[in-house]
Amino acid sequence: MSYELSRRHVLTGGLSVLAAATLGLPHPALAAAAGKDSIVVRMETDLTNLDPANRTGPIDNNVIWSVMQGLVSFKPGTTEWQLDAAEEITQVSDTEISFKLRPGLKFTGGYGDLTAEDVKYSFERFIKPPNGKPVVYAKDWAPLDHVEVTGPLSGRIILKAPAPALWVIALADGSGRIVSKKAYEALGDKAETTLIGSGPYMLKEWTPREQFVLAINPDYAGPIKPTFKEIVCKPIGEQKTAEIAFQSGEVDFTMIEPESAKTMEGVADSKVLQIPAIDYVWFGPNMTKKPFDDIRVRRAIRLAVDVDAILQGAYSGLYPRANAMMAESLLGYWKDAPVYQRDVDGAKKLLADAGLADGFKTKLTIQSTARFQAIAAIIQANLADVGIEVEIDALESAAFWALGEGDTSKDLELSLVKFSGKFDPSFQSQWFTTAQIGQWNWQRFSSKVYDDLDALGSKTVDPAKRAEIYIKMQKLMDDSAAFIWITHNTNAFATRSWLKPGLLPNGNSWLFTGFTQA
Repeated sequence: MSYELSRRHVLTGGLSVLAAATLGLPHPALAAAAGKDSIVVRMETDLTNLDPANRTGPIDNNVIWSVMQGLVSFKPGTTEWQLDAAEEITQVSDTEISFKLRPGLKFTGGYGDLTAEDVKYSFERFIKPPNGKPVVYAKDWAPLDHVEVTGPLSGRIILKAPAPALWVIALADGSGRIVSKKAYEALGDKAETTLIGSGPYMLKEWTPREQFVLAINPDYAGPIKPTFKEIVCKPIGEQKTAEIAFQSGEVDFTMIEPESAKTMEGVADSKVLQIPAIDYVWFGPNMTKKPFDDIRVRRAIRLAVDVDAILQGAYSGLYPRANAMMAESLLGYWKDAPVYQRDVDGAKKLLADAGLADGFKTKLTIQSTARFQAIAAIIQANLADVGIEVEIDALESAAFWALGEGDTSKDLELSLVKFSGKFDPSFQSQWFTTAQIGQWNWQRFSSKVYDDLDALGSKTVDPAKRAEIYIKMQKLMDDSAAFIWITHNTNAFATRSWLKPGLLPNGNSWLFTGFTQA
């Protein structure tokens, strides 16, 4: 990703060949000759963890969706669901869902038929992990009591309490994918890198850091029919490199920076799509680390940092400012959240009151992208003005997200983070509960009131009451002064004119089965 993004038009001749050689991609002439049975899609990062219960984000999830079935799955472009592995599914009551599977569904790899026992194993493993290890997405199935198998292809999902978000957060999403019990018991930890499913695609090949390829599953017996026989996915971390690849015809679809929209609209046979995002980007301190255990220091940092300058300098003024966790399109949006403006004198006074008039040294950990490096540079300069000397620790994607494992995050001081959002506020809020300390709660924010509200919000059916709950939770986060919100992002994409991508409304979630010819 590059802060000063390319403003060049279509690249031809030698540069096109150079880009192809550099990326290991086919030359445009060869790609055109191959026809449209396959497409090449750029991904921001490589695959990390292909276990639905422990996936690391939307890139893993997009592939899991394509290879594994759920009882239901999202329809492209909406948050509505359609039948998938289920032939029938019924919400019998607030705490019971009955289902009947389609006959003839088979797992790849010779692991046999998909049965109700696999559904039971797939969902219950979130609340009772077979290996005893914590499950990253356990909260998605927290309302689950058990799955009762009533026949080889039928069963009942029994909940402990009403769960209004279950259809969107779990059943239709990655946490609702059905794994093969037989395969997972045989594979153990290898399930993180071995994708066994019954869905429309198979993971045909995966060469780490180079490409992974989805190919049609010849034994698929479900209702969702993909257009393309093969989807080649290229992990290209740098936005400028990805844009060159698209301009020169090497890639058919890529996420771009909104700053590049005008340039990419000028590429022949191409179009640009823009979707408001529901991500949340923030930075903040580890509340348990000195001197950040003093709220005066946390408040000083919040006053010292100029969020508007970050939006201008690192986002070219094209992204909306975030003042709390929930984006405007979500239930629980806090429209009256405080908007903190920079106050250097106020920050210095707070530091002096905390006995730190001479400042201190600290480390800011970020993901190594040009965007985050630009943000970090502004934060570094802002904090230097109040006597805080910041060292920037930029990590590659895999190393950065590995901080969510094994309590590695306990040693963080300041961190800059982007989480991808889902369509219900309970998804956004779950990562900041006390139970998430040691996993994804890197600020180590701990509030029993917050935890209780989070549990209440997940089972409250009335939308107005739920909204009030999530606003109260965001107020608690604001009171902690551990979260300096930056933006909810804007997602922009460049695509060939003949290609209609299967995007969900948040922009991060892609249904490869929904990619069609326009």
